[in-house]
Amino acid sequence: MKQSLPRPVRGVAATAALAAVLFAAAAPATAAGAGVPGADAPSVPLRVATYNIHAGAGEDGVFDLDRTARALRDLDADVVGLQEVDVHWGDRSDFVDEARALAGKLGMRVFFAPIYDLDPAAEGGERRQYGVAVLSRYPVTEAENHEITRLSTQTPDPVPAPMPGFAEVTVNVRGAQVHVYSTHLDHRADPSVREAQVADMLDVLAADRGPKILVGDFNAEATAPELASLWQRLRDAAPGGGGTYPAVDPVKRIDLVAVSPDITVAGAEAVATEASDHRPVVTDLRIRRRGR
Repeated sequence: MKQSLPRPVRGVAATAALAAVLFAAAAPATAAGAGVPGADAPSVPLRVATYNIHAGAGEDGVFDLDRTARALRDLDADVVGLQEVDVHWGDRSDFVDEARALAGKLGMRVFFAPIYDLDPAAEGGERRQYGVAVLSRYPVTEAENHEITRLSTQTPDPVPAPMPGFAEVTVNVRGAQVHVYSTHLDHRADPSVREAQVADMLDVLAADRGPKILVGDFNAEATAPELASLWQRLRDAAPGGGGTYPAVDPVKRIDLVAVSPDITVAGAEAVATEASDHRPVVTDLRIRRRGR
């Protein structure tokens, strides 16, 4: 039976009951592993990716969510941050709930964090939403859609203002509680909004304890001045991973994975695929479990 996606509560963490609904398209429980962390517990592997899916359209402009799912499956990632995700948005994506559909195709849990939440295109239809998401093979214990500064594309003469669409999930990785965030920063040439967004995101991260992984389409290269404050708290997990945009012959690396200092990076690369106009980035990480 198809379950209706609950309308997210802006700025409020999902309760356990709500999370149970949001993550209904779950992988088998054994994916989380077993074992209780102890004082001498080893680190655990975690493969994390980020992918701007271009609303399911490839570099050729053709909408094909099965192709998107194949590209994601090939990454073999445990957790994936997605950007440009449509949920009943419009004709370009056949009004599909892309977050739930991809979770179902991949057998993963999903949390969708809309940036825009608009009235249905027709009376009695679903609300039109667009935003970011996180897919996870592991149990998700908390989820929240945070607000950061944005310049809306849906209103005339917009001014920078707090808006939702900065996703955070807490993932239980074999006993290690890891915070994963998915973001999509402003695309305009003026860097001031991106600079404000970085400050807002760092405020959110500062409120959380434990390992942190921030992924997304930053619409700026890692060396951009507006991202400088980010690297005072996190480190770039894929500095040599290759360009990500455009997908064919990329000239920029704007899709980034950033990790807290307590996370070890074992490998990273941008993966060649034309299932979107961006290339995904996949990283192999190791997370230390805290002793009890």
